[in-house]
Amino acid sequence: MSTFTLPLPVVAFLLKPYFRLAFNSRLPYRIQRLLLEAGAPLQQVPAGAVVRPLELACRPAEKITVGATERPTAVLYLHGGAYTLGSLATHRSLAAHLARESSSAVFTLDYRLAPENPYPAALDDAVSAFMQLVTEFDYSEDRVAIAGDSAGGGLAAATALRLIERHGVTPGALALISPWVDPGDRGATKKADLVVNTAWSFDAADAYLAGGDRTDPGYAPMHGKLDGLPPTRIHVGSEEVLYPQIMTFTDKLATAGVDVSLVEYARLWHVAHAQASLVKEAADAVADLGHFIASKLIRAKDDSSSAVGSSAH
Repeated sequence: MSTFTLPLPVVAFLLKPYFRLAFNSRLPYRIQRLLLEAGAPLQQVPAGAVVRPLELACRPAEKITVGATERPTAVLYLHGGAYTLGSLATHRSLAAHLARESSSAVFTLDYRLAPENPYPAALDDAVSAFMQLVTEFDYSEDRVAIAGDSAGGGLAAATALRLIERHGVTPGALALISPWVDPGDRGATKKADLVVNTAWSFDAADAYLAGGDRTDPGYAPMHGKLDGLPPTRIHVGSEEVLYPQIMTFTDKLATAGVDVSLVEYARLWHVAHAQASLVKEAADAVADLGHFIASKLIRAKDDSSSAVGSSAH
């Protein structure tokens, strides 16, 4: 499908009232979801994208490839939406652009949403999906990255922690777009940015937790034991509500010895990557993440091949 681009300020101007309407805590979640879904068709997939429906963790999922339909590396992509919104449709474009840039098969997961399915439903789905990719789709763990945006970014980090702790499995890489790694944090200095407002996000955080422990690492990976996480790349806009939280998380990763790199964007808004088909700067950001993922997973592939070659002598 062909794509076109618009000037970044124009798209930002158009998106602000849309997100103010969709991300409104006074609206029922059903209406919020419908509003977010309504904007999905504007975000196109790149030319050559192949989208195949399937199931992961007994949930609807999609396998997205661009170019070769069979790839030796994969990405489990977890969508954002404050654990209460988002779907395969709302993030199909972003995932497809990531598939193109990473030269990997990207698997998107329609994990269960709150408040109907509070924590740990989303985490259970994500962990099960990753394990299924390893056990049934024949990907080795080091050739599968986990990526996600906003709540999906926090869920990606929480999934990696759970995989390491309970299954002894370490993903090949983490690619996190503005990850919401501490939903229980109420110390935000800004009340709103172009996309997020704290009245909405705090309400969603409470709906997801449903009275549990705000410091549970499965809910808030900020509070987890971070050493042992795979190479991690984080993207964040410098004007985002989540900026201070993400900077703290990045520092904690570095202190824990994780191979972490951070890219700050002065002009891009929260998860602007979703508009990769509309805004060149957003497409460039997805390309950066894709190249990071490819470099880590290809290195794992090469290391594995070298090990096999050495053992053959």
